Amino acid sequence: MVMFSSAGFKDSLRNVLDTGEFTCSMATWDLREAMNMSSAAVAPGVDEFALAGLTPAASPYVRAPFVAEAPAALACQLWQTLPLPPRREGEASSYTLVIGRVVGIHIRDELLVDGLVPTAAWQPLARMGYMDFSVVTPATTFTMNRPLASADGHSAHLQPGPWDGVYR
Repeated sequence: MVMFSSAGFKDSLRNVLDTGEFTCSMATWDLREAMNMSSAAVAPGVDEFALAGLTPAASPYVRAPFVAEAPAALACQLWQTLPLPPRREGEASSYTLVIGRVVGIHIRDELLVDGLVPTAAWQPLARMGYMDFSVVTPATTFTMNRPLASADGHSAHLQPGPWDGVYR
């Protein structure tokens, strides 16, 4: 599942409601300025790909295009929208949560390493809140083992060290 929220009735929300589909392209450090430009509240009908200097690519899974320059993109079908609470009590909400089911994944083949996705090497961005963003890098990425619950489910213990390859 993929979720995003829309403040007001912007093009992204309008397009999802009109088509029932969307894509979610991975924003990376190299694409940060274009990603930011694509968020401009421009008039409907303005080509935001062109505005941001990005190339639309056809998805084999949904009608919505994805960002060709992105290392990966998720193709999604709308599952549900939910109105979010207003900022202040008594006001009408203008925020909508969009939830989509992933129906396909596009990954640029030349970016795979031994058939695996080196996500940290792509330096994906995270929106932190306000106007703050963060970038994931190999230097700030680590693995951990998940706790293992006891047979009775009343306690748990941790296997120290990096991930041992066992999904728990």
